[in-house]
Amino acid sequence: QVQLVESGGGLVQPGGSLRLSCAASGTIQSINTMGWYRQPPGKQRELVASIATNGATNFADSVNGRFTISRDNAKNTVYLQMNSLKPEDTAVYYCNALALEWSGTYFRSVWGQGTQVTVSS
Repeated sequence: QVQLVESGGGLVQPGGSLRLSCAASGTIQSINTMGWYRQPPGKQRELVASIATNGATNFADSVNGRFTISRDNAKNTVYLQMNSLKPEDTAVYYCNALALEWSGTYFRSVWGQGTQVTVSS
């Protein structure tokens, strides 16, 4: 089984910064696109940012210019640098990856357990 573990969430004041990390582990043959999603209270889960194996990135309009996504393929880790945080960024942030296990024949979507980010004064 492939597992994703997030870290780096917490409480921060508006205008502050946080860096989230997500490390994949298990019987991994290959990992394709990795990304970050978030789910604010009472709202649906939404894509925040994604990054392909070649480094191509995609950002939600609401975070474009404030957030940066990066990955370390050797460590099977993806990062989300969040700057100029706003109260509306408050949500549970989930890591996602398309992963192929050694015994697998197709990529499967894998989710982390989520990490809480709260932006409040």
